[in-house]
Amino acid sequence: MDANRLEHLKMVQAAITRMAQNSFVLKGWSVTLTTGILAAALGQKQQAFAWLGLVPALAFWGLDSFYLRLERRFRALHDDVCAAFGTTAPATFSMNTANVTSPPPSWWRLLFSKTVAGLHAPLVAVIIGIALWMNRDAFVAVISCMAQAVRGR
Repeated sequence: MDANRLEHLKMVQAAITRMAQNSFVLKGWSVTLTTGILAAALGQKQQAFAWLGLVPALAFWGLDSFYLRLERRFRALHDDVCAAFGTTAPATFSMNTANVTSPPPSWWRLLFSKTVAGLHAPLVAVIIGIALWMNRDAFVAVISCMAQAVRGR
């Protein structure tokens, strides 16, 4: 019976590994596409290209959060399968994460976790900074607004 549970654990561990790998690949694609779009924007001197860089950056930010949530759900399933060792209940080989005993935080909350926002938030900030820098008037307006807000404290 415990041999079946070990096989079930291997299946769950493989899913966890896939989710972690997907997250890693998404981060690489996010940086690569955004850098390429920003390089094209600067080379062509087109501010619209710089703003276009927000599309993949925000999409990959959301997908990264999605895969982190899936990974955490499978980790909770892993814990549930481990807790069943030594019991007489048969191994189910279920990969359904809907009924895990300790579900992870919501997708929205994981968007702002350190592991996800630590890469994507600075990337979005750089895109916005470059887009504003390419339009000097808007850049000066934003900086002066920020300076007034700081002085107003």
